[in-house]
Amino acid sequence: MNKQSKTERDKSADVSRPAAAPDRSNHLPPELGPLCAANTPDRYSAVGLDRVSKAALARMTQGISPYYVTSVFFNWWLHLASSPGKQAQLVEKAAQKSMQLGLAASNSVMGRDAKPCIAPLLHDSRFDAPEWQQWPYNIAYQSFLMTQQWWYNATNDIDGMARSEEQAVSFAVRQMLDMMSPSNGIWTNPEVIAETVRQGGANLVTGAQNLAEDMSRTLTGQPPVGAEDYLPGRDVALTPGKVVYRSHLFELIQYSPQTDKVAAEPLLIVPAWIMKYYILDLSPDNSLVRYLVEQGFTVFMVSWRNPDTADRDIGMADYLNAVEQALGEIGRILPERQVHGVGYCLGGTLLSAKAAQMARDGDDRLKTLSLFATQTDFEDPGELQLFVSESQVSFLEHVMWDQGYLDTKQMAGAFQLLRSVDLIWSRYVHEYLMGRRQPMFDLMAWNADATRMPYRMHSEYLRHFFMNNELAQGQYRIGDKPVAIGDISAPVFCVSTTGDHVAPWQSVYKLHLLADTDITFVLTSGGHNAGIISKPGHKTRTFQIATTPEKANYVAPDDWQAETPIKDGSWWPEFSSWLTAHSTGKATPPPMGSAAGGRSFGDAPGSYVMQR
Repeated sequence: MNKQSKTERDKSADVSRPAAAPDRSNHLPPELGPLCAANTPDRYSAVGLDRVSKAALARMTQGISPYYVTSVFFNWWLHLASSPGKQAQLVEKAAQKSMQLGLAASNSVMGRDAKPCIAPLLHDSRFDAPEWQQWPYNIAYQSFLMTQQWWYNATNDIDGMARSEEQAVSFAVRQMLDMMSPSNGIWTNPEVIAETVRQGGANLVTGAQNLAEDMSRTLTGQPPVGAEDYLPGRDVALTPGKVVYRSHLFELIQYSPQTDKVAAEPLLIVPAWIMKYYILDLSPDNSLVRYLVEQGFTVFMVSWRNPDTADRDIGMADYLNAVEQALGEIGRILPERQVHGVGYCLGGTLLSAKAAQMARDGDDRLKTLSLFATQTDFEDPGELQLFVSESQVSFLEHVMWDQGYLDTKQMAGAFQLLRSVDLIWSRYVHEYLMGRRQPMFDLMAWNADATRMPYRMHSEYLRHFFMNNELAQGQYRIGDKPVAIGDISAPVFCVSTTGDHVAPWQSVYKLHLLADTDITFVLTSGGHNAGIISKPGHKTRTFQIATTPEKANYVAPDDWQAETPIKDGSWWPEFSSWLTAHSTGKATPPPMGSAAGGRSFGDAPGSYVMQR
């Protein structure tokens, strides 16, 4: 490709590429003169050598930058060493905790009934079993919790340190402490000891077999045990439909109507490309898609391609264009109809940017906008921010440049660390020490069916959205102009979850500060995925819902949570009612895409969802 055609291609892109890092390889002292001109090529490929070496290191560290970790720990130590007041406070806390623990140990040895001197956090169930209340295990777990608490104090509120660096140090220390928890040891966990005695050690033999099987499956690229019972098109993703459009990047599924009349406006669901779409179409009794179709809605679903090395240069512009193509196909099937846009996670961020562009350009095809576990402001993304520093992103870009994509294992490792107690150590104890396999279910099997992400797209996403927060600041450019969330006038239905470790609900709530329209906000119990997959009849689910009109004053998130009544059950019926209220009535179900245009790409769930 010649230089002129490449320039024209770049100018025609929907989203400008991120600014390239300055090339410092040829920045030489001026006294060297013309012998070393600034445009002299890098004959020894210094940049390429750096990339290759750092990519190799990144594979060993699962994409975690050792440079960033080392630098923040050194910065923490330096600031702590220069804070004698903080040091004195920590010494005092250590003395107090030692006395409390000594008193608890004395009472326990003497057989006195005494309350624990420290209680686990609400989400920590490692020490709930009654065996942990017996000496000496009660002292062991209380000592661990007090040590954990002391280190939290030691890594937070350090004068002169940035909050993000404090969080990084605290996070790393917590990971190391969790490795040393007494619950993880054969001889320090009373539940494991009791089970070992009861089975005569057979649980440890079974656990070793479980470990060997899991290692074998990992090395050979097989899914976890039991995931083979949840295959798309056979066990999950069963809602009837047709693939009505296919591009290199996505397939568009149109689901078959299940009612005589349907809402006039169809739904377009844009899931995240970090996941396969069928999280919204799991088992028939656990499928949001099936529920919406049965409620009388026409549903279209984007099913993303699982990219490989050849897709390394697919960028955010291509993903935005995919949404445009999906809207265009729906317009072909249902001419002159508006669309209810629905986005999940990264798909919601993408759809928000597209909606802002459409509003900027006077395009009124979106009737409403619904966002599930979606951030539009990334200033405070929670602990996920620990993986998005300049050092970390640069380190990650090297391994993506080498591979052409971000691998599923590298992404999964980061998310597992955010909830290591539940996702790593709990499994270790139950499956390898207790010898009890955790039963597989549809959501867990889906979670193991991960996807890759193209190098260029993920780099652009991290830098434009996470690091620079351009979408929230009205600086993200689509075409030759920036877009602003405040331009969106379509009513918004926004769902967040109380236990979300990927998109914290307070961060999602910031949409109220950006959008200038009516916002119906739902806060539901559960995590990033389980809170969204909340079928009616789920006994343990609760949610809060309230609408903030366009002209209403802002209410802080904690105040909103305190003032909004709690309801039992699933939020899905509320969503269905909201969609109905924002539809223009009922209509005859539209023809399936193939019937409307004579094109057929096969039955749902399509072929892209099968890609490994």
